[in-house]
Amino acid sequence: MDRLRIVGQVAIPFIWFGMVAAISLIEAPLKFRAPGITRALGLGIGRLVFRALNLAELTLLLLLTLALVGASAGAARWTLLAVTAAMLLTQAFVLRPLLDGRAQEIIAGGQPAASHLHLVYIALEAVKLVMVAWLGVSLVLRLRG
Repeated sequence: MDRLRIVGQVAIPFIWFGMVAAISLIEAPLKFRAPGITRALGLGIGRLVFRALNLAELTLLLLLTLALVGASAGAARWTLLAVTAAMLLTQAFVLRPLLDGRAQEIIAGGQPAASHLHLVYIALEAVKLVMVAWLGVSLVLRLRG
């Protein structure tokens, strides 16, 4: 069980980082450049992809939390995890539903009022990527020392 916990502590943050980086930094911007993809179609795809990404992230958060319980991770690592969790929960349960509503309005042919919600989501995503990487490196260094 300890070996599995250690593998989880090392692997999960980097899997999480890779998933978010692949979707947020590569897939999301590129889909709108693909031939034949309209804004409405791109938003529809984005809604599905980010719902799935958030579900996968919530699963990884749970697994990482379980891997750290009883592992003497230290206050700094628990703080990193808590801040990361707060950002993810804000994205998944506050911002994404609001952005979904805006996307649905655009898909239906409407024009919602200007909003900074998307920029807030992107900013949280960038900070979350740094936090997950920092947490992963911190856990690897803890295991080495």
